[in-house]
Amino acid sequence: NIDALARSGIRYTHAYTVPLCGPSRALILTGRYAFRTGAVNQDQTGLFTPAAEIMMPKVLKPAGYITAAIGKWGQLPLGPAEFGFDDYLKFKGSGIYWNTQDKGTNYVANGETKLLRDKEYLPDVMHQHLVEFITKHRKDPFYVYYSLSHVHTEILPTPDSAPDSQDLYGDNVKYMDKLVGKLVAELDRLKLRKKTLIVFLGDNGTANLRADRATIGGRRLAGGKGSMLEGGGLVPMIASWPGVIPAGKVNPDFIDASDFLPTFAELAGAKLPEKTILDGRSFAPQLRGKKGQPREWIFNQLAKMWYVREAGWKLNQAGELFDMSDAPFTEKLVPADSEDPAAIAARKRLQLV
Repeated sequence: NIDALARSGIRYTHAYTVPLCGPSRALILTGRYAFRTGAVNQDQTGLFTPAAEIMMPKVLKPAGYITAAIGKWGQLPLGPAEFGFDDYLKFKGSGIYWNTQDKGTNYVANGETKLLRDKEYLPDVMHQHLVEFITKHRKDPFYVYYSLSHVHTEILPTPDSAPDSQDLYGDNVKYMDKLVGKLVAELDRLKLRKKTLIVFLGDNGTANLRADRATIGGRRLAGGKGSMLEGGGLVPMIASWPGVIPAGKVNPDFIDASDFLPTFAELAGAKLPEKTILDGRSFAPQLRGKKGQPREWIFNQLAKMWYVREAGWKLNQAGELFDMSDAPFTEKLVPADSEDPAAIAARKRLQLV
């Protein structure tokens, strides 16, 4: 189903976000880098307030959009309602599936705490909540921030797992794929598919325990979740909108997670906050098959670490320059005294970003 979604639209090969979920989600929803919001690590992410930071729903609402947040809220502060979402379902923790887990006994839907019943699978509960929301608002413009549980630890059997399954991680990936397919089918049933942009995005790289499986063409990526190497922040991204986005495309443009807010605002005809510094750049023209103004670089920060990345080079907070010609598999440190003209020019460019 995810492969079919990719074939129906654009698969981006250079989409980047923060290597940990909390700061990543803060960046996605605010369009602002962590040094502005303070969301530089998991703990700090929970400290900013609705008075200080504007999230996606408050930008889209004046344009007539009904909004929902379904799934993981995690390290983000307060709850979806406080940041402007009209509808929500959230749970404690990250990878929650069954009520046998410490944080899986209940979830909260629109202010009401509900018990997760025996043998009830939370991802299915989330899917049903999503279906009910889009069915209710099928005649309205809507935006849904849908944070799937899969494939975050704890990796547990799914309803489709064989009793003797030896690959629970694979089972979880397949179940996520199944839920994506069910969502697309529901949009088809409601005759909303051609009216709906779907963006599928990872919120960070693969956790180190499974990173050996996260290969491209059989090659392991450098680093993983929590790492400032490519495997930490380079994430899968698909954009599909039949009749608007050209099908079967692979796009090498750089996408920064800060770009989603201005992109969705442009597509929705919504105004951006006038007194707020936004770091994102809209890629709405590219979604429509036009050239637009693709980014030349992305910025990534986690705690006190950061880097600026362009097509062939990367510069980090320590002043180290890396040759990225074999990325995302290897990152070659360039000697500080290198006399290579290309490396010297790259260092100067990236220092000015």
